[in-house]
Amino acid sequence: MRFHCLALPLLALALQAQLPYKGFNPANLDLAVKPTQDFFQYATGGWAKRTRIPAEYDRYGVDQEIDTRTHQILKEIMEAAAAAKAAPGSEAQKVGDFFASGMDEGAIEARGLAPLQPLFARVDGVKDPASLTTVLGEFHRLGIFAAFSFGVEQDDKESSRYSMVLAQGGLGLPDRDYYLKDDAKSKELLASYRAHVAKMLGLAGFDAKDADWILALETRLAKASMTKVEQRDPNAIYHAMTPAQLLAAAPGFPASLYLKAQGLAAPDRYVVRQPAFLAELGRMMQELPADQWRVYLRWNLLRNTAQALPKAFDQEVFAFYGTRLQGTTAQHPRWKRVMFAADQGMGEALGKLYVQRAFPATSKAKVLEMVENLRAALKARIQGLEWMSAPTKVKAQQKLAAIRVKIGYPDAWRDYAGLHIQRQPYVLNLLETRRFEFQRRLAHLGQPIDRNEWEMTPQTNNAYYSPTMNEIVFPAGILQPPYFDATADDAVNYGNIGATIGHEMTHGFDDEGRQFDADGNLKSWWTAEDEKAYNARAELVVKQFDAYEPLPGLRLNGKLTLGENIADLGGLKIAWDAWKLSQKGKAPVGSIEGFTPEQRFFLGYAETWRTLTREEAARLRVNTDPHSPAKFRVNGPLANLPEFFDAFGCKPGDPMMRSAKDRPTIW
Repeated sequence: MRFHCLALPLLALALQAQLPYKGFNPANLDLAVKPTQDFFQYATGGWAKRTRIPAEYDRYGVDQEIDTRTHQILKEIMEAAAAAKAAPGSEAQKVGDFFASGMDEGAIEARGLAPLQPLFARVDGVKDPASLTTVLGEFHRLGIFAAFSFGVEQDDKESSRYSMVLAQGGLGLPDRDYYLKDDAKSKELLASYRAHVAKMLGLAGFDAKDADWILALETRLAKASMTKVEQRDPNAIYHAMTPAQLLAAAPGFPASLYLKAQGLAAPDRYVVRQPAFLAELGRMMQELPADQWRVYLRWNLLRNTAQALPKAFDQEVFAFYGTRLQGTTAQHPRWKRVMFAADQGMGEALGKLYVQRAFPATSKAKVLEMVENLRAALKARIQGLEWMSAPTKVKAQQKLAAIRVKIGYPDAWRDYAGLHIQRQPYVLNLLETRRFEFQRRLAHLGQPIDRNEWEMTPQTNNAYYSPTMNEIVFPAGILQPPYFDATADDAVNYGNIGATIGHEMTHGFDDEGRQFDADGNLKSWWTAEDEKAYNARAELVVKQFDAYEPLPGLRLNGKLTLGENIADLGGLKIAWDAWKLSQKGKAPVGSIEGFTPEQRFFLGYAETWRTLTREEAARLRVNTDPHSPAKFRVNGPLANLPEFFDAFGCKPGDPMMRSAKDRPTIW
């Protein structure tokens, strides 16, 4: 997945619109640095020197230019819907009422926690494992996944069916390691978390000392949880179990009672991600006192609804998760926070109106043309691989040919008839969007796979590959300048959005994606020799990124970031080949702004990663994010590419030219 999430001020956006460049700005260069020494600094250092991260962001970069534009359009859509008298039950009415309720801060303050009192009363009724299970089921229906996670997903090994999926969860911190590391920084952060939990309990009128019980319960869940690296093995998190097998593996986990609380019949089988976690959770449900579970449930209710509660709760959550964890010192304006919630809860209703204003048909046609050039380039690369045998190549080509492409927006829009939004307390509207989504996914059980479904909204500035669907998806939100401009120089377009398309396509063949076949099934299609050869090449990628140190004493985890690093490298290679393919029969463009087409390709790529990140956020991402920091997503893959060496005159010994024996060659 390409990771984009930020936005520029409107003034900067307006200034950019006046500039003559397309795709990359020569003013962003740092000419004091040689491109052969540090290409990221050379390509983006001028911009970094004149830029400061706004208080409301944990990181700030090129994504701001897109998101500010998109967010302004969404704000206008929501404000207009809130002011209009739309027909009851229409999508416009739901969007408008959601936005109006979220912006009514006076009403939110006046109501306090009263709208949640029925849920707190349900928590008060927890007396034993049976009543605990019932309340957990009710919470999960509202998107509050305390203790564990449950959902309906496309089955990894039978991609033609949906399955009930049980997985680890229930932590208030971003990852299990935050509870378990014993270095000074980790202990300090855990103490800050304990203080935050205590503050939230106190604000709600509960005993702040109960934070110790919450921390003890979550620490036990953390000890039973798999690490992020362990979860990167798709076979390690796939265990098909009948109800009887689940009962044997996790005898204390009340699966049948939980399903009864959800109104569901027992399935022929579950997909269990972490059986050991459920076994430990089952023991905890039997062993821990009901008082401790009630405290934990109250905390989960507060934590998951704080954005829709009075200001004191909202600000306290931001103080910990925003400032303490990520270094941001100011919240996004309220309209933007409500917009984020609306995008998550009814994003395709907003998306219908967004694409009418912001996504021309010409853009879709151009991107589809690029996709097919990239597919042709990868096809040729697979056929030319010296390390892969003929039988595996046949399977790889079948998978590549089967990749479906979704561009811009869904062919069939989501139906929001079952979503009941009105001018009621904002927190109830927020919970209603989560209830609707939970039920929408439950309704998939027993139905054919919905191949038209999207996992991102049309306005999202991102893209993804789905291994079970075997598809690449590019929302309209990312298909705009500077990532893509239908009128821009081909070299730059292929260097930025072309490399992103190639990145997502390569995810189908990264260390995880390669384990799924053309139909999206987790099923090996490799010979033993080819798999060994692949893993040896992937290990070179791991070693390369293990050596990078974004902050003193903080190294990247090459295994955690392996899939994204493989996709970056493969994406650049096939984007380069596709660009060359696209130029056949066209007149040479020549130099622009003193740069050759080959140089513009790589400058266009680097421009997409122009980013500044706060130290706190950098630490959080290195610990939890499968994506490498921006600098290494540029310098890392480029230091392996002979095409880059030729374009900028790299010589052996230059930092941007790795030795031939250390360069991974996969796709």
